[in-house]
Amino acid sequence: MRKLAVLTFISLDGVMQAPGGKEEDPSENFDLGGWVGPYFDDEAGAEMGKQMSMPSELLLGRKTFEIFSGYWPEHSEGWPHINEMKKYVVSNGTVNLDWNASIQIKGDVVAEIKKLKEEDGPILQVHGSGNLIQTLLKNDLVDELWLKTFPITLGKGKRLFAEGTQPAAFKLIDSKITKNGVIFAKYERDGKLKLIDIA
Repeated sequence: MRKLAVLTFISLDGVMQAPGGKEEDPSENFDLGGWVGPYFDDEAGAEMGKQMSMPSELLLGRKTFEIFSGYWPEHSEGWPHINEMKKYVVSNGTVNLDWNASIQIKGDVVAEIKKLKEEDGPILQVHGSGNLIQTLLKNDLVDELWLKTFPITLGKGKRLFAEGTQPAAFKLIDSKITKNGVIFAKYERDGKLKLIDIA
């Protein structure tokens, strides 16, 4: 059995859409792409490097997979193992799997991801993939959240905790704040939501 971790850049109001650039995901007229850049310094880069260099495999939605496959094969110096690691893309459509070690998951994707988690292997990392994350949250398949929270509000855009979110408890297991105010926080699933009436 292995864990599944969601790694996401988010704003203070929970938006995760297009952190890296204006053209990354302009869907639904989102025109604020690239909001990570002004706050991303060497300190943040070092923290990301730790997360990206650990033994892992990728689980991605189709759109994120296409963005990654169009960039990382030619820029692997920034992520040395990405071209060799297994990359699972969740889509019932046609996907170009020319990128080395790419595998499509289709059909009953929830059942297939459960099978994937039951296998021996390194942690499954989910980057971006907003629609896939909603499916994972709805079906309680997320073991850890590795959030990078930036000190901004965007007011619009796709949110991490949207229609798929279910009541659940998480426990903080690691955290760091950069000089630019970016909060790196790791949470692990901690059972059911506990409610206490304090009235």
